[in-house]
Amino acid sequence: MEPSSTEGGAEEKLVRSLPHKVILKHGQELEEEQEELAEHQPLEQEDLNFERWKRRPIPKRTLHQKIDDLKTYLWNAETNEFMGRSGKSWSLILLFYAALYLFLAAMFGGCLFCLMWSISPYHPTFNDRVMPPGMTMAPHLEGHEIAFNASDRKSWRKYARSMEEYLRPYNDAAQQRKNIPCDKETYFMQDDLDEAAERKACQFKRSWLGQCSGLQDANFGYSQGMPCILLRMNRILGYLPGQGKPINVTCGVKKGPPEVLGKIEFFPKSIFENKYYPYYGKLRHVNYSSPVVAVRFTGVQQGANIQVQCKLNGKGIINDSPTDRYLGSVTFSLEVGA
Repeated sequence: MEPSSTEGGAEEKLVRSLPHKVILKHGQELEEEQEELAEHQPLEQEDLNFERWKRRPIPKRTLHQKIDDLKTYLWNAETNEFMGRSGKSWSLILLFYAALYLFLAAMFGGCLFCLMWSISPYHPTFNDRVMPPGMTMAPHLEGHEIAFNASDRKSWRKYARSMEEYLRPYNDAAQQRKNIPCDKETYFMQDDLDEAAERKACQFKRSWLGQCSGLQDANFGYSQGMPCILLRMNRILGYLPGQGKPINVTCGVKKGPPEVLGKIEFFPKSIFENKYYPYYGKLRHVNYSSPVVAVRFTGVQQGANIQVQCKLNGKGIINDSPTDRYLGSVTFSLEVGA
């Protein structure tokens, strides 16, 4: 019996469909195998040419193009922007910086006001320790060195001129006009006055320096080979030297035999009297004149280079500091020629 047409058609369809699926399946496998093989195959010469992968250089712009770009940056007519910002953006940023700098200025001014309000212009607000005073000398021209020939006016004229300038504020007429005479030997305390009140100062007359005043001998002894020097103790605000006793001054040879220096004279005395202390500062002690001690060397050995040291001596005084040679003493070289 022959199969029916229906069965025959189904078989024919089955036979036709199976080869197509098999072909598709084999095609996919073939492609996968080709991809695997391609991964293991060496690169071609074209793939190894790295020059083709380099970034191409940007073509240079002409000067005209740069000028156009700059004009566009400064003012963009299409967007109405100046330097990349609109008018609203510029207004906001300027307002921000104005407020910022105004705040900083106000803060700085407030801090400065508080600082000036809290400190006094007349004395330090905080002072934990008062250093012992140092000592200075005149003349002081070429370091701490005095060298001259008594017969050569040019060699010592500069020292005499320096002494004259130094003593000008101590002229008797100026001291009588500005300061008051003081007879007491104790400290001249004026703490009971108002803080801003001007303090009085004791007179220190130039004529008290005798042979070293420049009044009797305008050359201060340099023309005779008997030079004078002036010693002054540094000013320290509110300092009471000597703890009630005057500070004494001594001079001698630092190294070498003492007899080469000869006789030494002091004017008006070899002490700093207590009546000139304490010092209240430039704003309150306007006419204050620091006391000085004049030293005259009358028997200096001619031609010898002598190291002379003058010291302050008293309670609370340091005159042998290894780090500060001006603390409580002063050292200078003295050489007197014929």
